[in-house]
Amino acid sequence: MRITNPIPGKGGSRYVPYDERGGESSVVFFTRDLSEEGLKKIYDRVGSVLGGRVAVKLHTGEAEGPNIIPCPWVKELLGARLPGATIIETNTYYEGSRYTTAEHRKTLEINGWTFCPVDITDEDGVAALPVNGGKWFEEMHVGKNMLNYDSLLVLTHFKGHMMGGFGGSNKNIGIGCADGRIGKRDIHTPADSDNMWGISEEELMERMTESTKATVDHFAPHICYVNTMRNMSVSCDCEGAAGEPVVTPDVGILASLDILAVDAACVDLIYNLPEGGGKALIERIETRHGHRQLSYMKELGMGNDRYTLIDVDNGDAVITAADAVKDVKPVWKPDRYNIFWGRNRRG
Repeated sequence: MRITNPIPGKGGSRYVPYDERGGESSVVFFTRDLSEEGLKKIYDRVGSVLGGRVAVKLHTGEAEGPNIIPCPWVKELLGARLPGATIIETNTYYEGSRYTTAEHRKTLEINGWTFCPVDITDEDGVAALPVNGGKWFEEMHVGKNMLNYDSLLVLTHFKGHMMGGFGGSNKNIGIGCADGRIGKRDIHTPADSDNMWGISEEELMERMTESTKATVDHFAPHICYVNTMRNMSVSCDCEGAAGEPVVTPDVGILASLDILAVDAACVDLIYNLPEGGGKALIERIETRHGHRQLSYMKELGMGNDRYTLIDVDNGDAVITAADAVKDVKPVWKPDRYNIFWGRNRRG
C-alpha cells in the first residue's frame, strides 16, 4: 500500500564505511581490464541467468557524448556472447538530441550504435509495472516494448550525475527504463508544478529507486548487472559533449547479480582511490545526497551493501575495495576509444 504523504529519508550526504554495514553479503566480480576482452571476461561470471529474448540496457548518450561505453566493446560482447540481443532505450524528458524518436535515432547513428537493433521502448507507448513496497509509487510507467523481452543485461557506465550524485545500475534503469513523458515526469517533477526538476536530494533518490525496483522485479531472476568504471566525469552521459571534463582515474569493470552490491562496490572503490583520486566524484555524490540511492535499495530489500569482492585477474582472490585500487594513479588518461572528446579538449 502506498504511504499517504510520504516523507523522504535522511542521510544521503553521508558515506557509510564498509565496516559499519550489517546484514548478508553478495558476490561482486572485479577486473582491471578495460577492453573488449575484459568486458567479456566479467560478463561470463554473471551472464548465465540471461535467456530467451535478451535486452541490454545501456546509456547510448547524447550526440557525440565523449564518455559512453565504447561501441566496439558492446559490439564484441553481443557478437561473441549475445547474438540476437537488442539494446533498449527510452526517449528523454528534457529537450535534446534524444527527445523524440526521430531525433533519438539520428543520435544513435552519430554515436555508433548501428551494429545491432536498438529498441526505443516508449516509441509505441507505455506500460505500467507495479512498485512493490514503495512509498512514492504504486506503479511506474516504462516503455511498452520493454515487456517484449525475457531477460535484461544492465550494462552501465558508472559516473557522476548532476542530480543523482552518481549514476550506477540503479540510475541506468530507474531513469533509463522510465518512459520519457510519464515515468520520468513522475520521478522528477512535483505534482501540479511547472518546476520540471523540482524533486531533488533524498526524495529524488527514493523515487528513482522505486522505479528501478519495478523493472528489477519484472525481470528477476533473469537480470544481471555490469558497471564499467571508465571516463567517470562528474556529469552524466545525458550532458553529452557539454559534460564536465574527466578527472577521476579509470578503475575497471564490476559485475554482480545484486544491484545494490555492485553499485555499493563502485562507490567504495571511488572512496578508496589513492592520493585523492576520487575527490571530484565524492564531492558530487555527497552534495547531491546520492548515498540515499544505496540505503533505500537496502530498505526496499533489493540487495546487500556488503559483498565479497572477487579479483578475476588474480585467480579469484578475495580482495577489499582498497586492494582493488591501490595501484591506481590519481590522474585520468584517455584511451584509444576516446572518439568524441567534449570538454576534455580544454587546455
